[in-house]
Amino acid sequence: MRKTIRIGTRASALALWQAEWVKSELEKKYPGTAVSLTKIKTTGDKILDVPLAMVGGKGLFVKEIEEAMLRREIDIAVHSMKDVPTFFPDGLHLTAITKREDPRDALLSRDKVPFSDLPKKANIGTSSLRRQAQLMHIRPDFTIQQLRGNVDTRLRKLREGQYDAIILAAAGVKRLGLADNVTEYLSPEISLPAIGQGALGIECRMDDGELNEMIAFFNHVESRTCVTGERALLRKLEGGCQVPIACYGMVTDGKLGLTGLVGSVDGKEIIKNSIEGPQAEAESLGVMLAEKLLQQGADVILQEVYGRTPDFSGNGLLENSD
Repeated sequence: MRKTIRIGTRASALALWQAEWVKSELEKKYPGTAVSLTKIKTTGDKILDVPLAMVGGKGLFVKEIEEAMLRREIDIAVHSMKDVPTFFPDGLHLTAITKREDPRDALLSRDKVPFSDLPKKANIGTSSLRRQAQLMHIRPDFTIQQLRGNVDTRLRKLREGQYDAIILAAAGVKRLGLADNVTEYLSPEISLPAIGQGALGIECRMDDGELNEMIAFFNHVESRTCVTGERALLRKLEGGCQVPIACYGMVTDGKLGLTGLVGSVDGKEIIKNSIEGPQAEAESLGVMLAEKLLQQGADVILQEVYGRTPDFSGNGLLENSD
């Protein structure tokens, strides 16, 4: 049995909570194994004054961690799944996807004002074009302002009055014990979640058979099925954080249902559709749903954003977990 396991993680409070949870579970499962954390600063952590959409998006929160794994400085990496691009460097792969926490977006507002009562021209803080497009589609009067930084930083800015409300991932707020700050959890009908939101992924070297076997118990079949379908749509659409793309999967009565969305940044155009089928066909269902969206006109939106004709076979991520 492996005597030591080194976990690579970002250094934000949320990333550390997630890595500590994995560490704790490993120690319970394998009491003779010493598990340690290695904090790694990623490109996304260093660039805080520029919207992610302007930086590029692919691998901003995982690249340096993956490089450390390839250099064998760490053994595994713990990621928020919505940080993880749909491609992996040669030699690395996603070993496990954990049981999903609440996938919804959470509204945190001053004086606990609910979404339906937010004032005209309310100033909303979010770093996500996905959220921006959907909120502007419902409330075009909103003023959307960029909001970067970890969860504590974003809460502080709300309390200081810089925003009327901010939108965060419910999973992160709950994991950090900050759910009392939530005014309202937004339904997927208002804000369709980011791909992989709420799930954790554990990445490992493909040639480390023993460690892959040790980590396999983290896999949650239903969560992995849903996230697989969501990521297939993202990959087909060549999605990155420059584009408002969302997809959310649910397993009901043994079948996987996926709802996907592509929107214009200003929220004036939202293209949305759903698909349902066998869980075992999660990958193909995600691709089929992406093709439906393209046929409805998502290709035009994506061409405008990219400034070229995408080949719809690229890789990306949607937004960072904090």
